[in-house]
Amino acid sequence: MPSPIAFIIPALNEEAALALVLDGLRAALDAEACADADIVVVDNGSRDSTASVARKHGARVVSEPRRGYGQACLAGIAALSTDTRIVAFLDADGSDDPKDLRRLLTPLLESQADLVLGSRTAAAKKSGAFTPQQAFGNWLATGLMRMLFGARYTDLGPFRVIRREALGRLLMCDTNFGWTIEMQIKAHRSGLRIVEVPVNYRKRIAGRSKISGNFVGTVRAGWKILWTIAKYGLSSGR
Repeated sequence: MPSPIAFIIPALNEEAALALVLDGLRAALDAEACADADIVVVDNGSRDSTASVARKHGARVVSEPRRGYGQACLAGIAALSTDTRIVAFLDADGSDDPKDLRRLLTPLLESQADLVLGSRTAAAKKSGAFTPQQAFGNWLATGLMRMLFGARYTDLGPFRVIRREALGRLLMCDTNFGWTIEMQIKAHRSGLRIVEVPVNYRKRIAGRSKISGNFVGTVRAGWKILWTIAKYGLSSGR
């Protein structure tokens, strides 16, 4: 059913966490009178029961076997109804807290912002949810964006909401680890009204992070983020 608000949740082998994420999101939506929201889980080539868990808990499943966080996000966007006006992104591992939905949606619904980013830094520092490499990478990436673009961010958090029209103007194209930072650089360059709000951040419910949970993933993600910053830093356009 067409809905003005859609949630895109990329998921790769997240059967252990996904039910709690979806149930928590549904409770938050009910509390905000948004029960008709379109919840899209993009199964990014899972080998477990991610897709069936998603369907059982009321989500619409889009299959995207080509691996990559950005690839999954692009597949989710392509599957949205033309009636969708606001698009939200969050992770499937339980680290994002659906209870933060109101503080993310409010600036958009009150016409104060085009893009709202959930900043995890304060909560992660308090809970110890960031690994040392996450904390350092976040500090480095946001520092470079401030230095090269004048963009003042505190985080690259995945929990974010954006107006559908504004998202279309960004011409997003990254298919993996550069997705979040590409959006933030392009949003700044495009003159979008950007608001950061503090959100809760928890350790993932089960398993290891695809990025920070192993050395290879950390290196690959770090390299791609730095490459993306350099790419747009050396280019005057998008």
